[in-house]
Amino acid sequence: MTAHGSGNPVIVGGVRTPFVRAGGPLAKVPVQELGRIVTRELLFRLDLPPDCPDELIAGNVGCPPDATNVARVIQLIAGMPRGRIAHTVSRNCASGFESVTEAHDLIRLGRANVIVAVGVESLSRAPFLFPYSFGEKVWKVFRAKGAWARLRAAASFRPADLKPVPGLKVGLTDPVSGLIMGATAEKLAREFGISREEQDAYAVESHSRAVKAWTNGRLAEEVTPVYPEDPPIAVTEDIGPRSDTTIEKLARLRPYFDPKYGTVTPGNSSQITDGAVALLVADESTARSLGLTPLGRIIDYAYAGCDPARMGLGPVYATAKLLRRQGLRLEEIDLFEINEAFAAQVLACLKAFASEEFAREQLGLEEPLGEIPSDRLNVNGGAIALGHPVGATGARLILTLLLELRRRQMRLGLATLCVGGGLGGAVLLEAY
Repeated sequence: MTAHGSGNPVIVGGVRTPFVRAGGPLAKVPVQELGRIVTRELLFRLDLPPDCPDELIAGNVGCPPDATNVARVIQLIAGMPRGRIAHTVSRNCASGFESVTEAHDLIRLGRANVIVAVGVESLSRAPFLFPYSFGEKVWKVFRAKGAWARLRAAASFRPADLKPVPGLKVGLTDPVSGLIMGATAEKLAREFGISREEQDAYAVESHSRAVKAWTNGRLAEEVTPVYPEDPPIAVTEDIGPRSDTTIEKLARLRPYFDPKYGTVTPGNSSQITDGAVALLVADESTARSLGLTPLGRIIDYAYAGCDPARMGLGPVYATAKLLRRQGLRLEEIDLFEINEAFAAQVLACLKAFASEEFAREQLGLEEPLGEIPSDRLNVNGGAIALGHPVGATGARLILTLLLELRRRQMRLGLATLCVGGGLGGAVLLEAY
């Protein structure tokens, strides 16, 4: 365990798996194994022994039943000592953010000096759920005394009891508004006057930027290969970005959430994805004593609440809170990452950022937050092309943004995302 440091947290390095569509070659890789892979690779790249980190924090949404504190399982199978501690956090789509911001706070408070912050999700392994009546009747069979009583209990089953529901669909449906996440994007498209053509054009640009980033080696810097046993292949890059995506091809796709009047399609929505990210957050003096050069630091962060039916606007509320606290203007920030849950959602955020009416009525501001230029937003593509493994995305945004700031020799970056349930998260980063 490291000695007491200065309480100045920095982000030293990071790595992620390729992001792969659910049902693809990572489908049979458990969540804890994805987390182990990135944790081990992170320590290897930084030339640190497994006993160096004081703690591991993992952000995860779809908690696996065989690893209910998945952070602890990741920590142990990655070779870290049993005497270290680990815990799992969940803030829905911001779980990856949460693991990093908690690590930041613990180091700032002097509670730890080196923490591995993981974001991980396997949407391939989201369970299918049977109705409550199924479990109720199964328990009746188990509790029945005697063969005749068990037979009568078993005879009470009806076809409706045996009809499973995808857990992913349940998880993506807000229990308060009753809307599945795609329906909230449809709501924003209507309210902000965002056309199907605008959404498809945005999606094409996301794919184009991601393909270029892979071609130029920018995304390869943050990715480590994964070698699943089934199928026995090497997964070396994101499976999602398509060089042949065109507006004409996307126009052929039917709206998914509102088939009759909708504009949100699988082509202009984020991909359902498996993946993991690990970042090392450390006290700055400790990092330098270990011979590590920081990538940058978190200047500040904010989480904010909003209407669950308009959860896609969360980035605007969280950013407003953050900028107000820091006394910053949007135009002072060099690069931006807004998670592309849906093209309609990102485009609605961009309009809300620039809207005087929205600023006045929703944010209590006298003037709008400002405009985000396209050439400074999601410059390496986003979740429409790369995918959105919900527990991992926030950590990826931080990693991708810090690396790109360093590449361009820029200083300030803002990573922000919307969160199912009506939340937003925003992290202000400074690159070194």
